[in-house]
Amino acid sequence: MPKFMYIYHGDASSVPATPEDQEAAMKAWGDWMAEVGPKLVDPGEPVGKSKSVTADGVLDEVANAAFGYSIIEVDTIEEACALAKGNPMVAGGGSVEVAEIMPIQM
Repeated sequence: MPKFMYIYHGDASSVPATPEDQEAAMKAWGDWMAEVGPKLVDPGEPVGKSKSVTADGVLDEVANAAFGYSIIEVDTIEEACALAKGNPMVAGGGSVEVAEIMPIQM
C-alpha cells in the first residue's frame, strides 16, 4: 500500500500562544490522530527553523517553511488528501502538503 507524507506549513499564528491554547492544540492533534487510526504509520515530529540551500548559497528565510511532518498509508492520494482536510494545521489556518513517498528500486 502506498505511503504519503504530510508536510505541515503555517506561520507564527499557527503556534499556540498560551498554555490553554497549547493544551487545546494537543487535544486536537490527539483527536485527529485517533480518527486517522492505524493509517497513521508515523505521527512525525515538529521541525525547527529551516534554511534553503541553492547553488547560489544559503538562504535564511524560507517561503512557506515546513512546521513538521507525518506519514500515512492509504490506497490513493485522494484518500490522503481527504484525511488531511481534518488535520489541526488546516483548521488553524495552515496547510498540509501531501506527497506520495516513492520507493527506490535498487
